[in-house]
Amino acid sequence: MGNGNTEQRRRERLDRGIKVRSDGLYALMSWRELAYLIVPRLVLIVGLLVLPLVMPGAYWQRVITIVCIYALLALSFDFLAHYLGLVCLGGAFFVGVGGYIAAMFNSSLSLPPLLTVPVATILGAVICTLLLLPCLPLRGVYFAIVTLMYPLVLARIIEALDIFGGTDGIMGVDSFANQWLEQYAVISLVLLFLFGTRRLVNVDLGLVFRAVKDNDQAVRASGMNISFYKAIAVFVASAMGCLGGACLVHIYMWAGISLFALDFSILPIAATVIGGAGTLVGPVLGCIILVPISELLREFGTLRIVFYSLILVGFVVFRSEGLMVYGERKYHQFQRWVKV
Repeated sequence: MGNGNTEQRRRERLDRGIKVRSDGLYALMSWRELAYLIVPRLVLIVGLLVLPLVMPGAYWQRVITIVCIYALLALSFDFLAHYLGLVCLGGAFFVGVGGYIAAMFNSSLSLPPLLTVPVATILGAVICTLLLLPCLPLRGVYFAIVTLMYPLVLARIIEALDIFGGTDGIMGVDSFANQWLEQYAVISLVLLFLFGTRRLVNVDLGLVFRAVKDNDQAVRASGMNISFYKAIAVFVASAMGCLGGACLVHIYMWAGISLFALDFSILPIAATVIGGAGTLVGPVLGCIILVPISELLREFGTLRIVFYSLILVGFVVFRSEGLMVYGERKYHQFQRWVKV
């Protein structure tokens, strides 16, 4: 393309200068290149923070909070599956353990939610990790089946032995101080874990996680304890799930065996498929899409499962890579005219 009689121009991808150097060498980048990298992150952060303000009514504001709970579970699933090769179907297990611990500390010891949530997150993650230790040598479908059994077994134990309130559950759990604190606390926690896990998988520990997934025998031959690194990953993943469960019981002011419902195991997987596995951001995007759709289809009763399944099948067939992977590819294909 010519500009006048002397100046020649050609098309160039916007990310060319960034890829030539490195995505992480921010000190060498121009303001334009920094904006190119930062804008997508700002869109996510600002979008999540603005969502409660634009929702029509308290009901849909509460839906946004539930979206964030599922987003924590989806992050947990994607982190273990993509970076450790552990397909964990125990999202409901994490939610139930964290929820019951928060409810018991609040109802028995009268601790406020600002204390029960972090205590339930840490203590619940420790308990879940210890219970899953015998399963860490398993991989693939075997690990998935075993983790799926944990929430089913715990729910039946609570029901049969009539402990922790039995089928009635633990009632009278305190709620958060106000609705805005509830919403922005959960949104902030999602963003914290999202960017925290992205940072974690890019440091040396994340490289070890990938090595364990790709060739655990080679890692073992180098003298590293595979079970130790798997336990660290399970602790991080279960902490996200327990955090979601702890927040959930204070939102509903009740804890019962429904915390072990399979919805908490299945929906995060569906969100990961739709959003894009291995991206961490994709599962959050998938939850933002799936949870409101589930609420919109509630008036159809049991038929909503049919619509829900059709949506999921459509994404799997026509966009199997996930929305986030597709969006990233299109974003990096933007071009501009530059002087030759």
